Amino acid sequence: NLIHQRSPRADKPFLEVNCASLPETLLESELFGHEKGAFTDASGRKRGLLELANGGTLFLDEVGEMALPIQVKLLRVLERMSFRRVGGTEDIEVSVRIISATNRDLNQAVRDGSMREDLFFRLKVVPIHLPPLRQRPEDLPVLVEHFLHEFSRNFGREFHAVTDRALAAMNTYRWPGNIRELRNCMERAVLLNDGPELTKEMLQIPGADGGDEGEESLRFLRQLREIGDRGIPEDGVDFEAMVGSMERFLIGRAAEKAGWNQSLAARFLHLNRDKLRTRMKNYDLGKPPTG
Repeated sequence: NLIHQRSPRADKPFLEVNCASLPETLLESELFGHEKGAFTDASGRKRGLLELANGGTLFLDEVGEMALPIQVKLLRVLERMSFRRVGGTEDIEVSVRIISATNRDLNQAVRDGSMREDLFFRLKVVPIHLPPLRQRPEDLPVLVEHFLHEFSRNFGREFHAVTDRALAAMNTYRWPGNIRELRNCMERAVLLNDGPELTKEMLQIPGADGGDEGEESLRFLRQLREIGDRGIPEDGVDFEAMVGSMERFLIGRAAEKAGWNQSLAARFLHLNRDKLRTRMKNYDLGKPPTG
């Protein structure tokens, strides 16, 4: 939506459809529209999303799930910017920007024949690879704040902040469902609770109780900032605990980013593989079970 809003088409329609949520015949009708009598239930003419989005943007979510016959028709739209409604004989010309998204490997889909190669390259004009949420923890606080304000407004709640413990728990969770899962988690937490602060206990996410490691690292980071500003406190610092906590946290994050490939994780941390392997063993760090 942001691409549309920041473009010259911003004053025109922005429409979207999830290609995985509709069967082939319904998706065809949804995209291209149909004429009266085109099929049994076609009691009147229907304009499709391509026609309704004329001048604007159409977002095709999960485009990798689109059936091959519809891919052929979509390719024609991209090449000629024209199409016919289902059951129609008249060419309809449009000017519409197509944005598509998928969580599938479309290169593999082309190889196994479920994705047309010509359509793949027509869609892949300006590809944007978005890594999974667990690989970009710097985005998490911004997204959490956005959803917190959105759902507080929608549900009439008075949430104004997220506790450090809650943020630490979310930082240590892997988010297999990515932003959709985060959004659902925030929506549930705001709907079922009252503010002003969102706490760890409100999240109800698997492994939320395992946020102590991230929480401890955040606490030590704050302590480091205070030491930089004010110097070593009179009661001193727990050097071993602080260094150990940060080391375990960094190794875990690097291993996660590397998909638990130790050689790659070692390169991220500028360590040799043997040293990394020893540290992972000392901290009992290993790839979490899937499923």
